[in-house]
Amino acid sequence: MTTKKTTPIKKATPTKKVAIAKKNNTVEVLDGVPDIRRFFYKNEVPLYFISATNFNMLGADEWIKGFKFICHIECFDGLHPNVFSPKEEMPHDEFTSIEDINNYLLQHPEVQNYLKTRGTDKNAGKAMFLMFDETTEMLAKKLGLQIMFPSAKMRTFMDNKVNTNRIAEKAGVPCVPYVLSQVKDYEHLNKVSKALGTDLVIQTPFGDSGHTTFFISNEEEYNKYAEEIEKEKEVKVMKRINCKGSAIEACVTRHGTIVAPLMTELVGFKELTPYKGGWCGNEIYPDAFSPELREKAAKYTQLFGNQLREEGYKGYFELDFLIDQDNGEIYLGELNPRVTGASSITNHAVFALADAPLFIFHIMEWMDVEYELDVKAINKRWAKQANIDGWSQLIIKHTEETVEYISEAPKSGIYKMFDNGHIQFDRLDTHRRAVETENEAFFLHISKKGDYLYEGADIGILVSRGRMMTDEFQLNSRAKQWIKSIRGKYTSQIVEDNREQIELTGTLTK
Repeated sequence: MTTKKTTPIKKATPTKKVAIAKKNNTVEVLDGVPDIRRFFYKNEVPLYFISATNFNMLGADEWIKGFKFICHIECFDGLHPNVFSPKEEMPHDEFTSIEDINNYLLQHPEVQNYLKTRGTDKNAGKAMFLMFDETTEMLAKKLGLQIMFPSAKMRTFMDNKVNTNRIAEKAGVPCVPYVLSQVKDYEHLNKVSKALGTDLVIQTPFGDSGHTTFFISNEEEYNKYAEEIEKEKEVKVMKRINCKGSAIEACVTRHGTIVAPLMTELVGFKELTPYKGGWCGNEIYPDAFSPELREKAAKYTQLFGNQLREEGYKGYFELDFLIDQDNGEIYLGELNPRVTGASSITNHAVFALADAPLFIFHIMEWMDVEYELDVKAINKRWAKQANIDGWSQLIIKHTEETVEYISEAPKSGIYKMFDNGHIQFDRLDTHRRAVETENEAFFLHISKKGDYLYEGADIGILVSRGRMMTDEFQLNSRAKQWIKSIRGKYTSQIVEDNREQIELTGTLTK
């Protein structure tokens, strides 16, 4: 592997309160976290998260005055004070991606009117999206919305799993032994991957939650996915290792890369997802990893973030790391240049509440305000085990090969589990902070009454205190009981005509 020395980023140091002259007006430079928090509590700029649901940015409205969610799916049945969702369905093509949903929302008259009531003629405010494309950028510009992320073109380039490895090489971040190559057939695969052995993992450039990750050890397994693999100009072929997944979120700022603690990942559990390599949740807790692993992950994330800055990227990103159970090494898995399905876990943990959620530092980069920040001090605080509390989240999908109509669905909010394993809705809340014990959980429904379930469809997200996996990275009995109980709250009927359903690309949350 070749590495490239990157230009060091100037470290921020504690500064005095300063002021700069700008057009004969004195403008205060925000000095650290307290000033930044105060700035957002007094914010007057309309800010939005626009997506299928508001899951990824839950709680942002509590930190930022004027922050609103514009969503296609109303997860709170009209009871969330800061969620706007169009009431009338506008004619549209079938949605095949989250980008399609967002473009639909930006073209919806109700959304356009809502933006006008909160903005000015030329400035509708600023918006974040989970996913967006060039069409989204065009529609946002037409409405006077500034997108608070680097361009879609840049995000697409970095989201490419092949390019991720090339960036990692520049940053000096180790990856699982791999080759990047076109694959023409099984014989050609063996030729290009000779140094990696015969037990392989192949990833195509784009894909989500296990859809395009293929485990191959013989020709029969290869033939199942040959068409998908061979149509790509280049794929990533990796040596298959005995690994456990982990995730870490971070933010590239002008003062350096802020890094949150390392989380475990739940992957491929048949109780949660039909996809063998599919992401289906996370855990965060103080002693999840050894101090050495946590330190390595934080170091590699900072190196990667600094390289992203060299490439012209700024803001929120997430890295998946693979921990080799045979030699203890940690390798980069993939990059998500955005907020992700793990963001809710990151942004409601104790370390974030004590300073500010990671999304605050992301949005700060787009607020046209000068600020100073001691990134080194923040990273030091966030790395302390005392600043990490224990939480888990489960992403529950429809795992059967059926199409079903939902006639009854549980509402979003806090549920309580009794000693006999049954659960009951206890109270309304808009995110997990109100969960007090491991016998309570916050459930966010995505599929609701009147929707159809198909294989891989998102049913909902369950968040609770404590762990949902054993030390051997298997679902524990508590997790299985919660999954069973939540599924039991749904009533659905199999659709007899077996009509064809068009699946969304990936998940609505990741």
